[in-house]
Amino acid sequence: MDNYNDLLILKQYSKNTIKTYTNYFKDFVNYFKDFNLETLSINQINNYVLELIKNKNISVSQQNQRINSIKFYYEKVLNQKKQYYNIERPRKEYKLPKVLSKSEIKDILNITKNIKHKSILMLIYSSGLRRSELINLKISDIDSKRMTVNIIGSKGNKDRISLLSKNLLKLLRIYYKEYQPKDYLFEGMNGGRYSPTSIANILKKSAKKAKINKNVTPHMLRHSFATHLLEQGTDLRYIQELLGHKSSKTTEIYTHVSKKAIDKIKNPLDDFFN
Repeated sequence: MDNYNDLLILKQYSKNTIKTYTNYFKDFVNYFKDFNLETLSINQINNYVLELIKNKNISVSQQNQRINSIKFYYEKVLNQKKQYYNIERPRKEYKLPKVLSKSEIKDILNITKNIKHKSILMLIYSSGLRRSELINLKISDIDSKRMTVNIIGSKGNKDRISLLSKNLLKLLRIYYKEYQPKDYLFEGMNGGRYSPTSIANILKKSAKKAKINKNVTPHMLRHSFATHLLEQGTDLRYIQELLGHKSSKTTEIYTHVSKKAIDKIKNPLDDFFN
């Protein structure tokens, strides 16, 4: 386990990935505690994953992460051949991102009276941030001269910049004077990073007050940011850069939820009532 964890750190995997891989690999080690891991067959490993699916009902995403944690051990720690560990993968789920309309986001922001809470929600939406990116933002990451937000060491240990709204900047200045954060832009009651759970709770509470009958999550604000940019004519390549997507195919999914093209199509039902 020490070698496994050390190699993850040396290869500069993110903290979240290290934690996930280590926990899943511990499960794997404990399951095969009476076996020599180096001599396990593909069938044994496949049966282990199958048992997790049947008994623990793990998601497709978790199945992939567990498989990757196992592959890391054999391919990176033991330096064995990649093709030998051709563990069967699940069929990839195709789910469209859930988005909010501009009017729904406006209602959520208008009903959020707490300056700190409002600043958090506005920043996630207006810069297309992941929740983890927001809680890791430092005060110095807000560049008011260039009107950008600097996102450091994000997913895949990549840096990028995103947009800084002029209206948000005004609110952030009021927030800063009132709360006086020391290190992180948004800090908890006792300092340090703000709680990711608190962000979700703030948004759910505001959405409920705004009478939005949807299961609203912080990531929906990021999806909505991308979709709204696309609908107002922003080039897909720029949206990809703002979101920090490695592949353009990831960003292209927003074309399926954008109303830009749909609004141009006339519904044949409407002809019956002309």
